[in-house]
Amino acid sequence: MQQQTVVTAPYGAWPSPVDAALVASHDGHPEYVGTVGEEVWWTAPRPGEGGRRALIRRRTDGAEVPVLAPPWNVRSKVMGYGGMPWAAVDRVRSVPLVVFVHFADQRLYIHEPDAPGGGAPRPLTPLSAVGEGLRWADPVLHPERGEVWCVLEEFTGPEPTDVRRVIAAVPLDGSAAGDRSAVRELTDDRHRFVTGPRLSPDGRRAAWIVWDHPRMPWDGTEVMLADVAEDGSFGGARAVLGGPEESVAQIEWAEDGALLVATDRTGWWNLHRLEPHVLEPHRPEPHRPETSAEAAGGREGALGGRPVELCPREEEFAGPLWKLGHRWFAPLAGGLIAVLHGRGAPVLGVLDPRTGELADVPGPWTEWEPALAVNGTRVVGVAASPYSGHEVVELDVCTGRSRVIGSAHADAVDPAYYPRPLARTFTGPDGREIHAQLYPPHHPGHTAPDGELPPYVIWAHGGPTGRAPLVLDLEIAYFTSRGIGVAEVNYGGSTGYGRAYRERLRERWGVVDVEDCAAVAGALADEGIADRARLAIRGGSAGGWTAAASLTATDLYACATVSYPILDLVSWAAGGTHDFESRYTESLVGPFAEVADRYRERSPLHRADRVGSPFVLLQGLDDTICPPEQCERFLEAVAGRGVPHAYLTFEGEGHGFRRADTMIRALEAELSLYIQTFGLIRSDVPTLELLKSAVPNSTGGAS
Repeated sequence: MQQQTVVTAPYGAWPSPVDAALVASHDGHPEYVGTVGEEVWWTAPRPGEGGRRALIRRRTDGAEVPVLAPPWNVRSKVMGYGGMPWAAVDRVRSVPLVVFVHFADQRLYIHEPDAPGGGAPRPLTPLSAVGEGLRWADPVLHPERGEVWCVLEEFTGPEPTDVRRVIAAVPLDGSAAGDRSAVRELTDDRHRFVTGPRLSPDGRRAAWIVWDHPRMPWDGTEVMLADVAEDGSFGGARAVLGGPEESVAQIEWAEDGALLVATDRTGWWNLHRLEPHVLEPHRPEPHRPETSAEAAGGREGALGGRPVELCPREEEFAGPLWKLGHRWFAPLAGGLIAVLHGRGAPVLGVLDPRTGELADVPGPWTEWEPALAVNGTRVVGVAASPYSGHEVVELDVCTGRSRVIGSAHADAVDPAYYPRPLARTFTGPDGREIHAQLYPPHHPGHTAPDGELPPYVIWAHGGPTGRAPLVLDLEIAYFTSRGIGVAEVNYGGSTGYGRAYRERLRERWGVVDVEDCAAVAGALADEGIADRARLAIRGGSAGGWTAAASLTATDLYACATVSYPILDLVSWAAGGTHDFESRYTESLVGPFAEVADRYRERSPLHRADRVGSPFVLLQGLDDTICPPEQCERFLEAVAGRGVPHAYLTFEGEGHGFRRADTMIRALEAELSLYIQTFGLIRSDVPTLELLKSAVPNSTGGAS
C-alpha cells in the first residue's frame, strides 16, 4: 500500500472533506424510543425537511419506514423543551394505533398506519386561542378505556408564566377535538410541574413526579401516588418520597408492585426501591435499624418510608429532567433492571436488584441517551461513541447479544478525519477539579510547521445543568480537520459527577462557569497545547451566556461565537423567558429581591462596555426561551465602541437550530470569524462581514 504524503501547512489552513452541508445533514439523533409489539419505533431528525422530527418504525423484517409523511412533525413543546411525543400499541390483527403530538399546532392526533384504506391522522384535542394554547406530552395509551393519559400544559393568559399543568385523560373517539370539557383532568394543578403517570402492574395505582417554583427538577421533586378507581379517576393522592433537597428523576414499577426510583438522596442519582407495603396508605413502614448508607444520605422522603438502595455507587444512574419521558432505567421481565450509569458518560448495564450485581453491556458504545425501552428481556436504546454516531441498539439479556437495529452509523467521510478525543481533568480556582474533553487538530494528510501552536475554541455546553457528551460530532470534526482544536468543558454545575459538583454553580452562575472555561483555556496555553493569542470561546443558550460573560470578564479570548444566548438576567427575572426556567436564576444567581445588583452586575448586557473582542451573534427569531430582544439590546449597548461583530438572525428557528440551511450559514459564519480573527489562510467559506457599529437587523443576515 502506498503511504500517503503528509503536507506541511499552517494550522487552520488544512483542506477538509467535512463541509457545513455534511455537518447539517447529520445533525441530531434518534430520540424517544419505544416498542410496539415486536417492532421498535423512535423519532428521528430531518434537517433537510424543514427540521421536522419524523416518527420511524423498524418492522420485524428489519425495514425502517416512516409512520407519517411530511409535513407531520412529531414533537412536543411542553415546558419549552418538550417530552415524549407519541404512544402506540398493537391491537387486533397487529394493526398499531398511535397517538402523537404535531409540532405545528401542538394538538394530539390519532392514526392507524396499517388500517385498510389508510387515512390521515385525526385530531383528538382542541385548539385554544389563549396564550400558547394547549400542549401535550408523555402519553400513555389505554385503548380498553378508550383514552390516552398524558400531561396537559394549558395557558390561561398571554404571559409565558400564565400556565397550569395537570395529568389529563383524552378520549380516543375524537369527542374532545372541538370540546375542551371532554378532557378529563386526573390531578389538580396545585403543583407547577408534573410528569406523565406510571401505572402499577395491576392498574390500581398511578405514580408521577411533581415539583414547584423556584426549584428545578434537579433541585428537588416529590413522588406522588394515587389510587385508580374503576372509572379511571385518581383518589387519595399523596407524596411518598422526595422533598426540596432531593431530586427524584425517574420512577417505574417493578413486577411485584414495588416502586423503583432514581433519587440523589445520597449525593448521587442512584436506584432505590420503595417496598409495596410502604406504598399502602396510612400504613407506616415497620421499624428497622438504619444502614450506614442511609445514615450517610441524611435526607428523608416527604411522607413515605425509607427506600432501599439497590446498587450504592458514586456514579449517576439518572440525569437532569429537561424533557418529560427521559428513561435512564427500565425494568425487565424476571426482575432485572436495564440501567444507564457512570461518571460523566453513561453506559448500559443490567442490574440484579436482589444481589446488587451490575454487568455492563459489551460493545463499541461509550455513551447512551436517556431513551431506554424494553420488551420482555430485550432492551432498546440510543448509543454512540467517539467514532460512531447515535444508533438504535438492541440488547437481548438472555443471550447477551447486542446489535444495531436502526439508524446505523455510516461513515460520511473517511474516519481518518474524525477527531481523536482526550478526556482530561484540570485544576481550577481553589484547587477544584474541572472535567473536559480535548479534540486536538487532526488530519491524515496534513501537519503543522514545527514550533507552531494551534488555535483552540473552548466550547461551553448549554443548560447550564447538563454536560458535553463524548461522542462523534461532525461539527467538531469540521474544525479539527481544518487544524483548529476544540475543548469541551464540563464546568462546575455540570451533571454526571454528583450533586456536589452540580451545586458548585449555586448562586455563582457567570462566575464558576466563566472561571472554569478560562482555567482550561489558560492551562492549554501554559502546557504548550494551544496558541494563547488564538483562543476563542463559543456556546449556545446557557453556553451562549458563558461565552458572552467571558468576553466581559477576561481578555483571554480573541473572539467568541454566541448563539441564542441569555444576556440579561434582569429581564429573565421579570418574566422575559418561558415558565419552566423563569425561576431558574434563583438557584443560579440568588433571589432577585435580595440580590438585584448581582443580576445586573453579572449580565453581559450591563457589562457591554467591557467587550473588546470580535464576536458573532446567532439568533432564531421564533425563540421564546432566549428571545431576540436580548440580542438587540446587547448590540445597542455595544454600539459605537468599534468592536467588530456580526448579527445573524433566522426566520422560523427557535431555541436551537434544526434547519439545514440555518446550520450551514451559522457554521460557515463561525469559521469565517476565526479566519479573520486568527489570520487563517483559506477561502472555502463566504466571508462574514464584521461591522463596527451595532444596529440590530430583524430581517436576517449580518447587522
